[in-house]
Amino acid sequence: MSGAGTAGGADLVLGVDIGTTSTKVVAYDTAGTATAQHSVGYPLEEPEPGHAVQDPHLILDAVQRSVRAVVEAVGAGRVAGLSFSTAMHSLLGLDAEHRPLTPVITWADTRAGTQAERLRAAPGGLALHRRTGTPLHPMSPLPKLVWFREQEPKLCERVSFWIGVKDWVLLHLAGALVVDHSTASSTGLFDLAALRWDAEALQLAGVQLEQLPEPVTTTHVLPGLTDAAAAATGLPVATPLVVGAGDGPLANLGLGAVRPGVAACSIGTSGALRVVVDRPVVDPLGQVFCYALTPGRWVVGGAINNGGVVLEWAGDALAPDLGEEPHEALLELAGRVPAGSGGLLMLPYLLSERAPHWSSLPRGAYVGLTRAHRREHLVRAAVEGVCLQLSVVLQSMRLAGLRVEGLRATGGFARSPLWRQVLADALDMEVGFAAGYEGSSFGAALLGMEALGMVPSVEVAADLVTVQSRVAPDPAAAGVYAQLRPVFTDLYAALVPTYTALRRLAPALPVEHPALPVEPPAGG
Repeated sequence: MSGAGTAGGADLVLGVDIGTTSTKVVAYDTAGTATAQHSVGYPLEEPEPGHAVQDPHLILDAVQRSVRAVVEAVGAGRVAGLSFSTAMHSLLGLDAEHRPLTPVITWADTRAGTQAERLRAAPGGLALHRRTGTPLHPMSPLPKLVWFREQEPKLCERVSFWIGVKDWVLLHLAGALVVDHSTASSTGLFDLAALRWDAEALQLAGVQLEQLPEPVTTTHVLPGLTDAAAAATGLPVATPLVVGAGDGPLANLGLGAVRPGVAACSIGTSGALRVVVDRPVVDPLGQVFCYALTPGRWVVGGAINNGGVVLEWAGDALAPDLGEEPHEALLELAGRVPAGSGGLLMLPYLLSERAPHWSSLPRGAYVGLTRAHRREHLVRAAVEGVCLQLSVVLQSMRLAGLRVEGLRATGGFARSPLWRQVLADALDMEVGFAAGYEGSSFGAALLGMEALGMVPSVEVAADLVTVQSRVAPDPAAAGVYAQLRPVFTDLYAALVPTYTALRRLAPALPVEHPALPVEPPAGG
């Protein structure tokens, strides 16, 4: 159901954001004011190379504890409902009694790299991407399922259900096994136009229709909590739960980038650029993703693996003398040199890359290094590399026929005047920076308010989110980056054979020196 009313006196919706390393719950009123919040963290485990997994029980516990803390702060009587955001591309196998047979396989898990590349190179690969909206990349559940079918066939025989992390949480909170259209559209298994599971993708994955949750709209309302969930959260059993959506699309809502032509850009550890559209679309080259948001709204864009993590690396590798918090000092160094870093380019692919290449092959590279360059040039080139990569994503969005005329941005980078200016210059667009940005939790709450009839539409986000400052591009610097962009773009294709050779050699080239044998004591 949707459009349910709220009980008298209940004026808050709790936005529950199930993230990669923590769950954050924030209580919002219809004016967009946050009245209370709480978060609980959990580890992202890497038990072996390429694996990035989590304990589903810890995540469920974090959700319940965070909700309870906020409920205790605001009072259960003020809570009109819960609405959910989730990290996308997760996968969890359950047995017939809904007990986990696998950990949560997160978006950061790259074990299915070979399978993703094989699917991408297959004759129907591009058509599959364009039909499902999800790039054929190891982050996606489709290649992960192919990996399980090939590498863990006996485990697959025991799995009765394949679900995502939010589906797991809703199963325990409300007793329903459902998945929203937004999260489903990030699996690589969902036909965007038909809004149903894609038969060809299911065949490739070796999955039956009955093994997947029922797809529902993002504004679908589950009528209440189980008795156990009510006791754990401190809420009445009749509290409605709005199924919600993926964190990427919801970040556009949370930033107020919901109107045609207004894109949202975020740079945290990673980065992304997305715009809301009224029809599903993927460019002819398959360089962007397309995920559902609400009925009649989709989000198109690209995510990059390498955002703030590149600056963190620069601090560790290039300037360890700057202390434990070197970011300000690093950026001060970078500000000493002009745009273009003296002809030095950095391909910032420290964690391979997603948009627009969607490949686990690439590695980072400095190109153009001379004796004249110093570490300030290397640091600035790293910042410029991240922003140039986002400019390539923007170029791909425009190639897909998207109109991008305005931009709102957020993330940890926004505290730095240099980052802000380089982004505006590299994109050659004025960038607006929002005040009091809470991102996906606010987007989830807004979606919940629409579903519960508390606001007329999520369009109100454009007015509720205040743009605190704007940065215009510097014409001279923007001209430099316009000249460098095609060089930067061509370097990827030129280095693919090198990346391929390095991956083949990687097992024989350890990063750390092997442990030396211990000499026995004299006379031993």
